[in-house]
Amino acid sequence: MPRVLAIDYGGKRTGIAVTDPFQIIASGLTTVPSRELIPFLKKYFELEEVERIIIGEPKNWDDTDTHATPLVEACIKDLKKNFPQMPITKVDERYTSKMAKQSMLESGMKKKDRRNKALVDEIAATIMLQEWLGRA
Repeated sequence: MPRVLAIDYGGKRTGIAVTDPFQIIASGLTTVPSRELIPFLKKYFELEEVERIIIGEPKNWDDTDTHATPLVEACIKDLKKNFPQMPITKVDERYTSKMAKQSMLESGMKKKDRRNKALVDEIAATIMLQEWLGRA
């Protein structure tokens, strides 16, 4: 079975998570500089079969767009251009970064490690993907 890949896109960094081939478990894959996302995905898709991309849609608590929404929309446009056959699903990413930080704290990570924004982005992508799997 193919995997599902999740993207927590940001202006500087992009957290990436994937499911196992049976689409049961979401795991953090990596964090890449956002400008390197497309080349990274091209290489990854050569190695692994992926059937769908999940991307976090930034919204405020009142459902209005955030300052990051145009960045994500531009990323989606770029993904569609480079991977026209790949289905892309937008999911609510509200509070995933806070949940990621809380998860890091509860798991006993050292303060220095919890400041690693790249790791926060990767965990946020994992949380988004796991929540999507729970609804799918």
